[in-house]
Amino acid sequence: MFLLAVLCVLYIWSPATLTGGLGSTPNTIPRKTVPIGSNGGRLFREEGIWNYTTMLLREDLNVLILGAREAIFALDLDDITVKKAMVKWAVTDTERKECSNKGKDATNDCKNYIRILHKRNNDTMYVCGTKAFIPTCDYMSFADGNLVLEGKQEDGKGKCPFDPSQRYTSEMVDGVLYSATSLNFRGSEPVMMRSSEESIRTEFSSTWLSEPNFIHMAHIREGESNPEGDDDKIYLFFSETAVEYDSYTKVDVSRVARVCKGDLGGLRTLQRKWTSFLKARLDCPVPNNNVPLLVQDVFHLCPGDSTTCMFYAVFTPQLDSSQYSAVCAYKIEDIKTVFSKGKFKTPVTVETSFVKWVMYSGDIPDPRPGACIDNHAKQMGFTKSLDLPDKTLQFVKEKPLMDQAVKASGEKPLLVKRGAAFTRIVVATAMALDGTSHQVMFIGTKSGSVLKAVNYDGEMVIIEEIQLFESSQPVKILRLSNTKLYVGSEVGVVQLSINECGQYHTCLDCVLARNPYCGWDLNADQCSTVNSTNTAGTVIQSLSDGDARGCQLRDNSKTVSMSFVHGNTVKLWCQPYSNLAEVQWQLNGKPIEASDTFQILSDSLMIFNSSADISGHYTCSSVERNYKTQHIAYDLKMWSASGTTALLHDVKGKENTLVAMVVVLSLILAMLVIWNVYRGHLPLPFCHRSEESQYVNQRPEQKRASLTVNSNTNNNHVNDQRFSSSREMDRLSTTVGSSGQISFKYIDDESEI
Repeated sequence: MFLLAVLCVLYIWSPATLTGGLGSTPNTIPRKTVPIGSNGGRLFREEGIWNYTTMLLREDLNVLILGAREAIFALDLDDITVKKAMVKWAVTDTERKECSNKGKDATNDCKNYIRILHKRNNDTMYVCGTKAFIPTCDYMSFADGNLVLEGKQEDGKGKCPFDPSQRYTSEMVDGVLYSATSLNFRGSEPVMMRSSEESIRTEFSSTWLSEPNFIHMAHIREGESNPEGDDDKIYLFFSETAVEYDSYTKVDVSRVARVCKGDLGGLRTLQRKWTSFLKARLDCPVPNNNVPLLVQDVFHLCPGDSTTCMFYAVFTPQLDSSQYSAVCAYKIEDIKTVFSKGKFKTPVTVETSFVKWVMYSGDIPDPRPGACIDNHAKQMGFTKSLDLPDKTLQFVKEKPLMDQAVKASGEKPLLVKRGAAFTRIVVATAMALDGTSHQVMFIGTKSGSVLKAVNYDGEMVIIEEIQLFESSQPVKILRLSNTKLYVGSEVGVVQLSINECGQYHTCLDCVLARNPYCGWDLNADQCSTVNSTNTAGTVIQSLSDGDARGCQLRDNSKTVSMSFVHGNTVKLWCQPYSNLAEVQWQLNGKPIEASDTFQILSDSLMIFNSSADISGHYTCSSVERNYKTQHIAYDLKMWSASGTTALLHDVKGKENTLVAMVVVLSLILAMLVIWNVYRGHLPLPFCHRSEESQYVNQRPEQKRASLTVNSNTNNNHVNDQRFSSSREMDRLSTTVGSSGQISFKYIDDESEI
């Protein structure tokens, strides 16, 4: 029976059961790899502060509220390097000691990690932290440039996790906090609860929650203008151990659950428990993965009313053997259909001990279990959940799991990529030049980068990958404003512009990028942000097929002259502007093929065992979508021995000429000296020998000698010690004694030379 269950699980996720093609191939690569300095990024970090993983956008105050370890910051929303305010919220020595005594690490675990930041109705904020495994909440305000904790501390159990490494989620709905976390120190009591006067939570049952990892919570206002009188919903995304499958090892699955906002619990059954809690499996089918991928983050986008909402989720493998990550999208209407019309699963005991979950085929009570109080329920006399019959409540208590899974939109992922695991996602809507709207996905990775991707009619295009942090620092949070993206990690937070078009320097590069925010402005001759005032006659943009025929191709490449020595290895650099471009090398107009002599790399050409045969004119071009661009040219020549000999002969000839000139000038100088001696203009030395001898006997200490020239012993100032001959003569004149002799002294340090 165990083996049969395992085979059933493997069959469900086998490639043969998948339908439809993928939106991208697993080897999809970003068109550009961009460092942060090329994208207008700004980095904020504070010395000694870590874990920048909680954010609240306060666009009404133009600040980003940033929660970290034992600190909360208010940063300028336009430039996060401007810190407007900061407040510390640290644990006390007593709290740290108590935490350590319970077996936790005093250095890391026994700190206050800020985990909850929400705006309340009265413009104050609600903040919670782990507080050394004693979760605590408080109220906070930002006024007159100051962040202030009001000191009205509350118990944070069920609102904020005990363990800072534990996944959690929360949502503030009309001033009431909904949260999903653990209710006890050991993390063994997972709950989804509402903290209000009518506090309500899930059952402590593996049928409801089985070792869950909570991911995301979203409030969807389905009750507004609903003809059926339906209620608002709170959707919860998480992963958990699958109770419907049994195997030798645990199999985790991704789930979506939902509750009704107006749920008050039952009167006798499910007292102060959710009566509307239902859950269903989330499918994100990826070929060659026999075990389901697990959801890691979710972002919901509602372009119009609640019926247009889409949930974008990133998934990663639960086994180390797989290296694929995926993005799947889910329509709110598909989720609602599963919960409102789908069949339920029920546990069945097999062979006295084994429990198997199968589709329930019996009668379903009316009102439908898990349904909100709508017009149909009210017509039956049930105006609130407290009025619901026990039969309905007992059914949902025992069978909260739906039989049908929620399928991804199009029944296939939007993006599948091999490499660094996806961690977070946000989605923005961009309006193209032709008036169509496109959803731009920003995906954080485990290697500290952000991918920018768009799906064009089933074709996934990764516009760029922006490396923000070291590869060992995963992206832990993403938040999106109108034009800015905020990326948080353990070591800092980065602000990026989502519509940075200045990185594209040519028309071809701008158009082939297929960036919905950007187009080539023919009048300004630059890549600019597309707006409503642009027209197709003045701006070129082609998103569906990258048609750049409207660009005027220019050859801006330069030619570099190089020489090489026979037998050496030569490397010619050439960096194309796109990772998708095919690099082509030519020698004297003929294509170069890979061989023992030539090796073509992504950014260069390697030439081995160079000889005279490789001399010539090299050109490097790249081809992308049939558009060719030349990047650089090289004139390569061999450095020959004959050329060296000719140069040496030339130098020798010039040297001989110089020697001859020196000899002639010396003869002329000698003749001038003899003439002046003969005429008596120059006195002979022996005529003053006796006088000089007498002077030497009188002043023996002045016979030892060296000129003192700037005795600064700092060798870095050696250039300051050089002087012209005129300055030297001036200094010499100051050292002449009264007898007309030069004063000398020894050098005491070689550094004075």
